[in-house]
Amino acid sequence: MRALTTGGRHPQPRSGAPRWPGSAPLVRVRIAARGMVERAMFWFGLVLFGAVCLLWSLIASVLYRLLPRRPGVRVGQFAIMAGFRGYLSVMQAIGLFRLDLRALDALRGAGALVLAPNHPSLFDAVVVISRLPRVVCIAKASLWDNLFLGGGVRLAGYIRNDAPLHLVRQAVCALADSQQLLVFPEGTRTVAPPVDRFRGGFLLMARRAGVPVQTVFLEYNCGFLGKGWGLFQKPPLPVVVTARLGHRFEVAADLHGCLAELERYYRRCLAATAAVRGVHA
Repeated sequence: MRALTTGGRHPQPRSGAPRWPGSAPLVRVRIAARGMVERAMFWFGLVLFGAVCLLWSLIASVLYRLLPRRPGVRVGQFAIMAGFRGYLSVMQAIGLFRLDLRALDALRGAGALVLAPNHPSLFDAVVVISRLPRVVCIAKASLWDNLFLGGGVRLAGYIRNDAPLHLVRQAVCALADSQQLLVFPEGTRTVAPPVDRFRGGFLLMARRAGVPVQTVFLEYNCGFLGKGWGLFQKPPLPVVVTARLGHRFEVAADLHGCLAELERYYRRCLAATAAVRGVHA
């Protein structure tokens, strides 16, 4: 057989995509345009969140003075859930977030529980509250004087963290009223993943109220709003957030032993998830 010739020229290898003259500048323009769109989306998300919180804080400040305590708390908690859920729906629609929070829906109507998620991000409370209508939080005392959040936390009956004994009493009363208490066992955002050392106050509250502790695992695809992440620092988009439920623990009389067991459980589960994610990366 005779080999086909190319007139003295070696055949050029076919590349995966055609090379058009001047394509490199076009690609750079597209990348720059995409970056500008993503930054605009990010700032839109920040401004929208601030506007929603400010509007509700002003309305809630008025309702706090008009409504009786118990109906006011129900209205306040439901409104925060609805506001957060609506906000996250908008953020998903424009591609800022990709959320899988369906596991949390199983806790609706589950009655009084201490919800104990890990705490990788400042955004964690928004994620959890957006799915549950009867959540009371333990929050920093400075939020009561915050223009954007103060009215909402008052009306919803959230609990200040500046008076430990009063805090425990309020938490137990809220649980006795079939509310669900959101507490981050680490006390602050995680510094050394998978979790930092736990603080045992949430176990004392659960034992005094006679309710179990529901473990919750929150996972992000990036360090968005974690320790050291600036509020105005744009993350890679979309931010992917997944929530899943772990075991539900009855609190034993030995609080120290129970605390150590829970911390080991979180470390084991989060390390296993990270290992699986690394294999599939």
